Amino acid sequence: MKKLLQFVGLSFSIGLVVWGCRSQSNAPQTTEVQSGDTITILGTLTGVGEDKMRAAMAPFTAATGVEIIYEGSDAFTTLVPVRVDSGNPPDIALFPQPGLMMDFAEAGQMVPLTDFIDRTTLADAYDEYLLNLVSLDEDVYGLWMRADVKSLVWYNPQAFEAKGYTVPETWAEMEALSDRMIADGSKPWCMGMESGQATGWVGTDWVEDILLRQAGPAVYDQWVSHEIPFADPQVKAAFESFGAIALNPDAVLGGTTGILSTPFGEAPLPLFANPPGCYLHHQASFIVEFLPETIEPGVNLSVFPLPPMDPDQGNAVILGGIVFGVFNDTPAVRALMAYLATPEPHAIWAGLGSYISPHQQVSLDAYPDDLTRQQAEILRNADVLRFDGADLMPGAIGTGAFWSGIVDYVDGQDLDTVLSDIDAAWPPDE
Repeated sequence: MKKLLQFVGLSFSIGLVVWGCRSQSNAPQTTEVQSGDTITILGTLTGVGEDKMRAAMAPFTAATGVEIIYEGSDAFTTLVPVRVDSGNPPDIALFPQPGLMMDFAEAGQMVPLTDFIDRTTLADAYDEYLLNLVSLDEDVYGLWMRADVKSLVWYNPQAFEAKGYTVPETWAEMEALSDRMIADGSKPWCMGMESGQATGWVGTDWVEDILLRQAGPAVYDQWVSHEIPFADPQVKAAFESFGAIALNPDAVLGGTTGILSTPFGEAPLPLFANPPGCYLHHQASFIVEFLPETIEPGVNLSVFPLPPMDPDQGNAVILGGIVFGVFNDTPAVRALMAYLATPEPHAIWAGLGSYISPHQQVSLDAYPDDLTRQQAEILRNADVLRFDGADLMPGAIGTGAFWSGIVDYVDGQDLDTVLSDIDAAWPPDE
C-alpha cells in the first residue's frame, strides 16, 4: 500500500497527469488533478460487489483527494442511454456487457482510453482477445475490471472420494463418469435456470461452452455475429449435446421441471447434502457467493475446467466480465483510469475473494485461497478464450430470444422450431 501511494502521489506531484485539452464539449478545463475533484461512476455492482470496488478505489482517493461518487443500479442498461441522451452521462460507466459500451463508442459518445494511455500498456495488461472486444480500429475504449470464468464444473471432493470418482480430463471421460453415477443410482448433474426476468442464461452458457468445444472458435465467432444462423447444423448439434444432459431425467436432479423451477443460486446446494443429491454442477466463478458459509473450499468444494471435446483444440474458456468506459474527459478521470490500468487495484480486488482478475500482471499469490487461485489459473492457461456469446449479441437475441428459446427447448418444444424462432427475432440491420 505504501508503495502504491508513493507511486500515485509522485505521479501527480511531478505533473505526469497533465493532459492536453480535447475538442469535445466535455473537455477538461484544468490541466492537473485537484484535491476535491469528483468522479461519478454508474454501474451494476451493489452490495458486496460495490464494497469490493470501493476498496480498490480507496488508495486512489487517499493519494489524490479525488472523491469517487458511485451509483449502483439494477436498471443500468436502461438508465445509461437515458443519461447519455439527456446530456448528463456519468464520467465513467461500469458495463456488464462490452457490446453495449461499444454501441456508445461507435456513436462517438465515449472517450478512447488510448488518448491518454499507451496501447502497449493496455496490451501488457490484457489478453489480445479481450482488448479487441473493446476496440475500434486502434482506439481502445474499455478497461476490464473483473472476469467471470464460466467454463467450470463444481464438485464435492469428499463425495467423490467416498464413491471412488476421479475428475475427468476429456468430455468422453465426463460422459463415462456420468454413466457410472447413473448406474450407481445417483443423479450426476444439478441444474437450475430460474433467474427472474433473466431466466434462461444458465442454459445459454451451456450451449456456448459446447459449441466452442465442438465446432471451434471460428464457428463460434461466426455464430455470435450471425454470419451463420442458430439453425446451422453445428449450432443445432450444440443444443442437442446440451439436451442429451438436460432432457435426460436420469442425468439431472429434478428433471426438466427442476431445471426450470430451481433458482440458479440454489442449484448447487444438493452437492453438499448427505447423501449428495448430485455430483456435478456447471456454473461460473461467481456461484461461490451463493453458497452457505459452512462450505469449506478444498474440503467439500472444488472445481475443474469443463473438459475439451476435441483435445486437439486445447482448453477453451468462456467468460463474462465487467468493463470501465469513459464518457467525460477530465484530468481526474484520466488519472483514475491510469491507476486502474496498473495491477495494484486488481490485486486488491483479487485478495478480497470470489473475484477473478483479467489483468495479466496480477500475481496468483494475490488470491486468498487455493480454490480462487485455481480458477484464475484456468483462465490464465486457456488455449482458446471467448466472451459469453449472448452478451455480444443484440439484446433482442442475447437477453431475449436466446434466453426464452432455451427455456422452450428444455420445456419440450421442438428444437427446429426453437432455432427458427430465435433467427426470426434477430434485428434485420444487425
